[in-house]
Amino acid sequence: MSDLLTRSSAHWSEAGRAGMEAFYTLATDDYRHLATARDWRALFEQAQARAGNRPLRLLDVACGSGKFPNALVRHGGLGDADLQPVETALLDPSAFSIAEARAALPAPFLPAAEFETTLQDFVPPSEGYDIVWATHAIYAVPPAELAAAMDRFRAAIAPGGIGLIAHSAEAGHYVAFHRHYLAAFGPPDAAPYISAETIAQALREAGAEVVVQDVAYDSVAAADETEAVEGYLQRCVFDDRTTLADMRATEPLAGYLSTCRHPEGWRFNQRVWLMAVTG
Repeated sequence: MSDLLTRSSAHWSEAGRAGMEAFYTLATDDYRHLATARDWRALFEQAQARAGNRPLRLLDVACGSGKFPNALVRHGGLGDADLQPVETALLDPSAFSIAEARAALPAPFLPAAEFETTLQDFVPPSEGYDIVWATHAIYAVPPAELAAAMDRFRAAIAPGGIGLIAHSAEAGHYVAFHRHYLAAFGPPDAAPYISAETIAQALREAGAEVVVQDVAYDSVAAADETEAVEGYLQRCVFDDRTTLADMRATEPLAGYLSTCRHPEGWRFNQRVWLMAVTG
């Protein structure tokens, strides 16, 4: 297990709950933007039409704490969609995350299976899934294992199904902030987060068709929300020891954060690729 995945798993735990909740003070809005970025109701209803009378099968890769299904119900029209129950398989290396996501699933999502594993070690069932998604989920995949992870992702998609990956582009906050954080605090041999561009390239080189939608927005916090911003940034890099004051005092991270600080507060520029994967 890579150092990044080890630290990530430690934060996705009961001991890391406070940090998780601080992170979601800002990050919950990521899922609202994704939920309004495309017509999810139409996507699910078209998948249901292909499936006929059986329930849809969905795989949630690195399921986290179930924020995206809730955003789709609240903001993406799935609460009113004409669907059978969506049988949802939850995949995550953290048992804590699986339990959190299972408890949070709203109708029409229905917990159906659990896989406590990484994507690259996952063995998909032969029938596959109508929909496979990974939303802000695979930053910690080691670069040497990305091809295997994408092979498993594609293998999990049933014939006629679709895969969806939402991931920060190179210029987006999550990837850019992590890159500056490593330059400031190391360790020097640590791998940066994988970018959406790298994921799309790996999929295309393996023969997949990838259609990219660029989703741009700002994650915002008021000037006096120092604690929330600190918790958010710490969770972005899975490091709760480095304070916001440390970050703002250490280059080149300090320079990056100065571009995010404005008179009215904090604005973290997000550039997210929402990738539809077939083939």
